[in-house]
Amino acid sequence: MIDALLPLATTTPITGSQGVHWALPAAGALVLGIALGVVGVLLFAKSIVAKAKTEADSIRNKAEVEADKAALDRKRQADKEIEASRSELMETERSLTKRESKLERAQDALASKEQSIADRTRNLDQRDATIAEREAEAVELVRKQTAELHRVTQLSADQAKEILLSRVEDENRAEVAKRVREIHEEAEAGAREKTQEILLQAIQRYASETTSDATVRSVPIPSDDMKGRIIGREGRNIRAIEKATGVDIIVDDTPGVIVVSCFDKVRQAIAVEALSRLVADGRMHPTRIEEVVEKVQSEIGEKVVKAGKDAAVETSLRGFNPKIIEAMGKLHYRTSYGQNVLRHSVEVAFLSQIIAEQLGLDGRLARRCGFLHDIGKAMDHEMEGGHPKIGMDFAKQHGEKEEAVLNAIGGHHADIPATTFYTPIVMAADAVSSARPGARRESMERYVQRLTELQDIALSQPGVIEAHAIQAGREVRVMIDAERVSDDEAYLIAHNIAKRVSDEMTFPGEIRVTVLRETRAIEIAR
Repeated sequence: MIDALLPLATTTPITGSQGVHWALPAAGALVLGIALGVVGVLLFAKSIVAKAKTEADSIRNKAEVEADKAALDRKRQADKEIEASRSELMETERSLTKRESKLERAQDALASKEQSIADRTRNLDQRDATIAEREAEAVELVRKQTAELHRVTQLSADQAKEILLSRVEDENRAEVAKRVREIHEEAEAGAREKTQEILLQAIQRYASETTSDATVRSVPIPSDDMKGRIIGREGRNIRAIEKATGVDIIVDDTPGVIVVSCFDKVRQAIAVEALSRLVADGRMHPTRIEEVVEKVQSEIGEKVVKAGKDAAVETSLRGFNPKIIEAMGKLHYRTSYGQNVLRHSVEVAFLSQIIAEQLGLDGRLARRCGFLHDIGKAMDHEMEGGHPKIGMDFAKQHGEKEEAVLNAIGGHHADIPATTFYTPIVMAADAVSSARPGARRESMERYVQRLTELQDIALSQPGVIEAHAIQAGREVRVMIDAERVSDDEAYLIAHNIAKRVSDEMTFPGEIRVTVLRETRAIEIAR
């Protein structure tokens, strides 16, 4: 570039402001300076370019190294993944190989079992065929032997069977009796203990006083003159009393009393109270009798309702129809063998609750069943039928919808089948309440009759020498002939007596049968 500028500097003239022509060297120096500056710039630029090129080469080399390193790392990672996949594939292949080996062994074992089953099936078929042949031979042999026995003994099959059974029965009577005793002992060992425990706990937890009571039937009078005033002129006063109360007034020669008789105990209570007030007042005429009877009827009606409500409150029962409350209150004036029926119903209610709770059942429902079980006795003198059915129909008519309650009322004397667990619970509680000592009274005639029946049933058994009813008829003690009857047969006799007593007699509670067998050796020393 400098070489190109030199010719220009040597050939071009320069004219100044004064017209002076300067020489070429000054202009050449300027050009030369410029050229040198340009050259310096060019050299500086060239050095910068060279430096940039060097840095670019360094960066390129570094990038190439890093790229090679990254590629190497990726190659190593890929190699590791390939190696892991290869190992996994090899492991899978080994597992498949093992499974294939096991499957082959299982197939071999299955084939062996199938072959064994086939062999056993063939053997069983052969055995069945052999057994069938032998059975046919045995049947034919039995037929021939039976025919020969018929020919020899001249007996039919039924006759021979009867003789054989009779002989077997005679030979095994003692063994049968022993087995019966063992079965009963095993069955009763747990059941008797559990039932006694439940009943004893129920009685102990509800230890109320004895509920024996009697309805008043006689009215004391101060003198025979009052007896005449009660009868009245031509009997008008006594007829007015009987008409107003619906009872029978018996006036006899017994001094100091008159007797009131009526099947309806409420009417009887009204008559007794009215007569007592009339005797105390002294005024005795039909109008006064009607006034007093009407007033007493109102008071007794209130007492009946109050007695029913008090009993319901005592048993913590609610939701009764007023007619049911009134019917339960009437039981306060009703007795059964001297036992007040309302108190008996309350007692049965609590006993039923306790027994049900010990068995894991609903105590409140059992209490309701026991409380209403004898409600039919409040109207059984007015309607036909037994008090269980009357009570069940009455309770159903007046709002009792629970099946357990209705079935307990109708079935507590086994008149209908028990459909719930509560019916036998009420039956047990009813028996416990009735059988408590002193709870009920019986007439002497019926008492003696029951003892006689009990002794007769015991004496009717073979081998019995004596029989005595003891403990007010709650136990019968039986003595048997030790030479004719064994120990096991004694147990069978006790069982037969107890069964006949249960089937043929009616009694409250339970009766114990005790059979005694003893051998006495007596010798006299002289």
